Amino acid sequence: MVGGMDLRKVDSLASIAEAEDLDFSRLLDRPRLKIERKRSFDERSVSELTVSGNLRQVDSYDSMYSLGTMRSVLDTPGSSAPNPFDPHPMVAEAWEALRRTIVFFRGQPVGTIAAYDHASEEVLNYDQVFVRDFFPSALAFLMNGEPEIVKNFLVKTLHLQGWEKRIDRFKLGEGVMPASFKVKHDPTRQTDNLIADFGESAIGRVAPIDSGFWWIILLRAYTKSTGDLALADSAECQKGMRLILALCLSEGFDTFPTLLCTDGCSMIDRRMVSSSTLCWGTHYLWNEQTLQGIYGYPIEIQALFFMALRCALTMLKQDTEGKEFIDRIVKRLHALSYHIRNYFWLDFQQLNVIYRYKTEEYSHTAVNKFNVIPDSIPDWIFDFMPTRGGYFIGNVSPARMDFRWFSLGNCLAILSSLATPEQSAAIMDLLEARWEELVGEMPLKVAYPALESHEWRIVTGCDPKNTRWSYHNGGTWPVTLWLLTAACIKTGRPQIARRAIDLAENRLSKDSWPEYYDGKLGRYIGKQARKFQTWSIAGYLVAKMMLEDPSHLGMISLEEDKAMMRPPIKRSASWTI
Repeated sequence: MVGGMDLRKVDSLASIAEAEDLDFSRLLDRPRLKIERKRSFDERSVSELTVSGNLRQVDSYDSMYSLGTMRSVLDTPGSSAPNPFDPHPMVAEAWEALRRTIVFFRGQPVGTIAAYDHASEEVLNYDQVFVRDFFPSALAFLMNGEPEIVKNFLVKTLHLQGWEKRIDRFKLGEGVMPASFKVKHDPTRQTDNLIADFGESAIGRVAPIDSGFWWIILLRAYTKSTGDLALADSAECQKGMRLILALCLSEGFDTFPTLLCTDGCSMIDRRMVSSSTLCWGTHYLWNEQTLQGIYGYPIEIQALFFMALRCALTMLKQDTEGKEFIDRIVKRLHALSYHIRNYFWLDFQQLNVIYRYKTEEYSHTAVNKFNVIPDSIPDWIFDFMPTRGGYFIGNVSPARMDFRWFSLGNCLAILSSLATPEQSAAIMDLLEARWEELVGEMPLKVAYPALESHEWRIVTGCDPKNTRWSYHNGGTWPVTLWLLTAACIKTGRPQIARRAIDLAENRLSKDSWPEYYDGKLGRYIGKQARKFQTWSIAGYLVAKMMLEDPSHLGMISLEEDKAMMRPPIKRSASWTI
């Protein structure tokens, strides 16, 4: 028993993948289920939703874990559920702090601002509603039975997607979602107006690749939680999904199924790679090869991409336009899962294989497919890698491997089932074996290890915010607590989540809910961290509610499609004599 919760209920989630052998390709031939929309979702039975095997009705078999009939047991403002548990005093405080951040547009709640830190002199863009930052807030409201703000957010950001987007004289793709928006009130006319940022005001002027993916994943979470199929089925949402998918499924010169990204396009929003390392001479050549950073094919974006594709697959209509995208998604998922599971995965055995790589291999029989130089393997990885455990490394592309650990990408890989059950278990084994390095005194390191000295100067461009063990350079981000908790529940290890939450409860409230912590152990409040950071607050609430009611996991968890383990292998035309 943990906090009054029966662990047998949590452990049962680990065997969900065995319940049914899904095959994405069969979606093309499945009939569409017509569901009476007049009744509330809570009044419908599970069997009524799972007949016919159509995945579009809230994902079939795993829908039983987020039907909305089991609300949070927390006695919070807006919650009418009984309170059989004794909630931590921080819970009520966190809800009060979260509600202070709600933004209203013409009288309707549409999101939460990034931070509510009145002590800070510079507001910058922390008074805006960020798509990625709102995600944990949205989950908290959904789990607490308050879906209105989430629905309004989805509708408003979809409306913003339709705006013409220009940076200088260049027009962005039609499907790009905003990084953030704010509500500007005109006191004279007594009107509210939305102001969106698509990257034209961001640091480095980079458009957010992740916003569209978070939007699709949140749309599924809303549908799973409420049973409201009407929103996802609307012509506007269907078009919005297709526009996002058209951007990332477009064909080009890529030889990999992964998505090519630039620096600053996601949560790690600052430069973490240099393209000029080679000019420093051969002494620093290994930096260019091992510390690729975000530019290229970062695991965070690939895991988000994979999860968004799977979520879209369950919501797209099987009409003429929808079927075209469904077919493209199925093919991409097979290729993407194979690529990530084979080339991004690192454990003790694979590290030894890379260590013994030969170079300059030619032909399709090459073992070292990316021509990685073994001497470029950083020294720290040999001591860091336990004999039991593994993880998806940060980045892989020709002659480059970033061996760093990135928490968001690995947790999302577990939740989306990009990681196989064996890989998911290995990631959790690594977390337990390297708890001091990855968790320390506050969960969870966003990246490990930190770049220092020459590496820091070369890779970050002497970024004063990304100094060693700070911000995105080895800093600790409490928002990752909800991701860690979800991954722990899915893999049947709630005790790890409980341990992490206990650590957070020792400090978060006393430290006024900071954005991030600094230091190897995450002991110090970040030197430029905002207080009352909204997603730090929401991340804690979501973690607490999921641990007390694991049925919430279904909103953000996708079970493994075993057909992806057996992708059809076709000989390339270039192999034919």
